[in-house]
Amino acid sequence: MSVEVVVKVLRENEEISLPEYGTPFSAGADLRASEAAVLLPGERASIPTGLRIELPEGYEAQVRPRSGLAIRHGVTILNAPGTIDSDYRGEIRVLLINHGQEAFTI
Repeated sequence: MSVEVVVKVLRENEEISLPEYGTPFSAGADLRASEAAVLLPGERASIPTGLRIELPEGYEAQVRPRSGLAIRHGVTILNAPGTIDSDYRGEIRVLLINHGQEAFTI
């Protein structure tokens, strides 16, 4: 049995990338930053995506870290998993921290 869940997505402008699945069997879609940023070693930042979503009542979305970013660069999500509640209508932002030894460009 499958259930269709409708998620409405609003982009702040047409140049904002929609989330995409990296492979046919990816468990989650990849988010992208809407503007470039440099995260210095030890620094944390709230990274904008330029996306807003509307979830049905009773559902949530999660923002999870990528293992490749963590192992190669020491960059991960500060509040993993980040929860997006069904009644939140603000811009999705990702709280990143750089545990690495070098600056990381987003």
